[in-house]
Amino acid sequence: MPERLARQRPELADFWDHRFREGTTPWDAGRAPALLYDFAARYESIDGNGLCPASGRRWRVLLPGCGSAWEAAVLSDRGWETTALDFSVAAIAAARATLGDGWQGTLLCADFFSFDPEVPFDVIYERAFLCALPRRLWADYASRMAELLRRGGLLAGFFFLGDETGGPPFAIRQERLHELLATNFSCREDRPVDDSLPIFAGQERWQVWERR
Repeated sequence: MPERLARQRPELADFWDHRFREGTTPWDAGRAPALLYDFAARYESIDGNGLCPASGRRWRVLLPGCGSAWEAAVLSDRGWETTALDFSVAAIAAARATLGDGWQGTLLCADFFSFDPEVPFDVIYERAFLCALPRRLWADYASRMAELLRRGGLLAGFFFLGDETGGPPFAIRQERLHELLATNFSCREDRPVDDSLPIFAGQERWQVWERR
């Protein structure tokens, strides 16, 4: 496929490579959001020692489409067993710059849909990943999230809601999101977001979905 055409298809890594290399990343806040800190603090305190009650070990978290990986840095610094993943080589380069040489987590250049971890995760963090995917991949996203999370695990993060027109970012109606996830998940939290970036302003909700 010609490079020019590949750069127009968000399901391909070239689309995102081009944007990272050109510095066109309006989804990148240069920091982790406040609601992530709040979420991590609340779940670390469940058993009082900062460990995951289901395993007695550190929380295992996956960040798909990690981009510059600001959130991965925060969670790893808190002691979470952190895997950050992106299929864009340029995004992984940006993540390495954020995380530094001494980072204790796992950074992978890999495809979310074929990535095969040894054990399921306790948490998957969603931020500007679903809305980066063409709508025809949404059902695959929902199925894959269910495969990668243990029962009782959490899909937590920011969902870009709105009429399904244009993109990326590709907005999703709340009814459609529920339709995709309700087969395997129950919604445990749904909160407004008051510090969205301009590209997402007024259309983000913080939600936590528990894997049944």
